[in-house]
Amino acid sequence: MAALPAAMEGAGSHVAVDGALGRGVCRDSMEPSATCSCNCPCFCSCPCSPLGVEAGKPVRHMAALVLARGGSKGIPLKNIKPLAGLPLLGWVLRAAVDAKVFQSVWVSTDHDEIENVAKQFGAQVHRRSSEVSKDSSSSLETIAEFLHHHPEIDIVGNIQATSPCLHPTHLIKVARMIQKEGYESVFSVVKRYQFRWHKNKNGVLEPDNVNPAKRCRRQDWSGELYENGSFYFATRQIIESGCLQAGKMDYFEMGAELSVDIDVDIDWPIAEQRVMRYGYFGKEALHKVKWLVCVVDGCLTDGHVYVSEDQKEMISYNFKDAVGIELLRERGVKVLLISERNCSKTLSAMKLNCDVEVSVKNKLQVVEDWRKKKRLCWKEVAYLGNEESDVECLKKAGTSGAPADACTAAQHAVGFICKCSGGRGAIREFAEHILLLTERSEFSRKENEELIKKQ
Repeated sequence: MAALPAAMEGAGSHVAVDGALGRGVCRDSMEPSATCSCNCPCFCSCPCSPLGVEAGKPVRHMAALVLARGGSKGIPLKNIKPLAGLPLLGWVLRAAVDAKVFQSVWVSTDHDEIENVAKQFGAQVHRRSSEVSKDSSSSLETIAEFLHHHPEIDIVGNIQATSPCLHPTHLIKVARMIQKEGYESVFSVVKRYQFRWHKNKNGVLEPDNVNPAKRCRRQDWSGELYENGSFYFATRQIIESGCLQAGKMDYFEMGAELSVDIDVDIDWPIAEQRVMRYGYFGKEALHKVKWLVCVVDGCLTDGHVYVSEDQKEMISYNFKDAVGIELLRERGVKVLLISERNCSKTLSAMKLNCDVEVSVKNKLQVVEDWRKKKRLCWKEVAYLGNEESDVECLKKAGTSGAPADACTAAQHAVGFICKCSGGRGAIREFAEHILLLTERSEFSRKENEELIKKQ
């Protein structure tokens, strides 16, 4: 993911629009920026800005901040544990970067691995001190320390890594409330329809929000608002006063289906299901996959090659992966196996009914030629690779994946990292991911058709 533009990183990067030239300028440097089609910063008051601030009005420096320490007790290194193929932290960072309303996106951490993941997704890193890395440290203390080191920041959008169903549209709407409507703090909530009870000091059960003699129907009740923990936006002044919710304040309501929080292991499979159904997968629309290109050595196999006394090579594969290939074929997704070795006879003996390209020297060139021959666009191609020689193909493919034991460069280039290693079920896992994305793509298509009919 590309790094943030330099204009976003400078101190006090307040923005105005040059009326005569019709382009954005940074008030500190007075140099035009080039982050959109009309040469203006995407967070200013130009027509393409998601904020829509009045021309000439300063836009305060708003930073997205994700707190992600390494000492999670419930789930070790929870913030970078893979969720639906991405590190948990990656889901919210992708939304924050793509919202284009933040002059800077930050992760506050004390852990090297978390720092690496944060940079991979386009965030800057603030190495927090040991004083605010304790189990007893509060979010407010950690945010206050961050602001102390960054005097250029006026507003902080504290985004929780454990809320992976966040979308850029949510952040854009909240940014408008802060920058355009003048709110000093905005936080996310979810509406719930639950009757609450408690026992008083005498041990007698009493209702909190319901009259048992006149229980209303759910549809006749407006419900109650609960913080869902997705984000807390506040100005520097509010935070330095010792809280996150004060001043001119409002809430932003999110749907119950998007309000996912992860604290313990039992939450993980539920969160994965929600993310696959409601998560944000990037700016590009999902396309139906027509072909899977899969590397043989290290993906179909575990990379081992066995050589007999008469110099014959043998490899092994997992039956789960054969089932995964068959599942794709049944759903109309064809498979191309490629290898840098000349192993056509071995692959033929496996009887996987796949197209095969062997003795491949340049994977990108071979796949490019094959793609054009099949009249496919890259968005219709899924690619499963594990080596540095796969990186360019992984970056171009519409859907990309890597086994759990793939090299670091390959893992950094993909949108899905398997839990299984090569030759140990990675293809089956990636096949299921492709089919889930296909279902999601079809669902989105039907939703759009329904919207068009209603218009």
